Amino acid sequence: MRKLILPLMLSTSVFAATPVQAHSFNDKTSHDARDALAIAVFGDSPYGTKDADTAQFDATPAFIKTINDDRDVSLVLNVGDIHSGKQTCSQAYDQSIYDLWTAFQSPMVYTPGDNEWTDCHKSKEGGLDPLANLGYVRDIFFATPGNAIAVDKPLISQAQAYDANYPTDAEYVENVMWGQAGAVFVTLNVPGGSNNDEDNWFGLDRTQAQTDEILKRTSANLRWLDKAFALARTNHARAVVIQIQADMWDLDGHDPKDLHIANYRQFIDSIALHTTAFGKPVLLLNGDSHGYRSDNPLAKGAPCAAENGATEAACSDDAYDSHPNGYDVKNFHRIVVHGSVAPMEWVKLMVKPGDSDGRASASSFGPFSWKRMVQALPPAP
Repeated sequence: MRKLILPLMLSTSVFAATPVQAHSFNDKTSHDARDALAIAVFGDSPYGTKDADTAQFDATPAFIKTINDDRDVSLVLNVGDIHSGKQTCSQAYDQSIYDLWTAFQSPMVYTPGDNEWTDCHKSKEGGLDPLANLGYVRDIFFATPGNAIAVDKPLISQAQAYDANYPTDAEYVENVMWGQAGAVFVTLNVPGGSNNDEDNWFGLDRTQAQTDEILKRTSANLRWLDKAFALARTNHARAVVIQIQADMWDLDGHDPKDLHIANYRQFIDSIALHTTAFGKPVLLLNGDSHGYRSDNPLAKGAPCAAENGATEAACSDDAYDSHPNGYDVKNFHRIVVHGSVAPMEWVKLMVKPGDSDGRASASSFGPFSWKRMVQALPPAP
């Protein structure tokens, strides 16, 4: 595929030239920059305890219908992990997920998770080549650079707008950004677990291929994040939304001293510094740790609500302590979406461009407000 290099100024013009009112979203009500935008956010789904466990996969059409039936929704975001760490990676499975997602009646933007590529080397996932599986993900879900899944929507792909000084950044077709409802949205391929750093492929010594992968992708991600915030400043955006898979503060049972999540620190630093300089609300969306959570891990002692069955409760831990970094960034907030276990659910995220004071509650922050939408699995036969 021929790689087209677009400078940032052209990317900026794309932001200005693709207002939301230009899209009808399959007979749904159009939204322009003055109106509320409703987004369905989900991830870590469908999951099975093994390849033969297809209950969530079989329930996915009904789950998609629940989102389609909400006539407010005009955008769908998926934060990665399209199967569990106990299911085999394969091109055929990836294609089956893509085929399910074509039923969405709104544009869908997906960022890959660790289970569909970085963890494929593990025996429970087939002992397969992570890079080959990332290739499957790109070929299937990102076959048309700069477009969404299911319904056409122009996006700015890093494959099209990469920095000419770093030509290998063109590989990251999965990294996209766009402007909508007064905000800049950006996705980054940041996989859960340890950013592919702590688990050597196939349980052997670190290979050069894995080392190269980590360095190239991390550097490309950081440059893409730089560009997103530059775009937000140039266009006087009211907010920025960052979509990744990794829960960068999730210890996952590890002692903080074992550095399992230490390799996320460079992303945390970049986000904290950019958010501080931007001075307006920045919202991070991620999955990976499977339990719903609403918090600000860039400010110690900030309010936090976590999943407690069908309701929420105050968090028992402060994610800030996983990366005690000295930041106190009050114009930042994070939502971790529920995943992996029944009942299946999604987050209905509303963006109201006029509300941008940055104040946060358990279910609102600046121009954003949200609520959990539960979709139970059908009863067993």
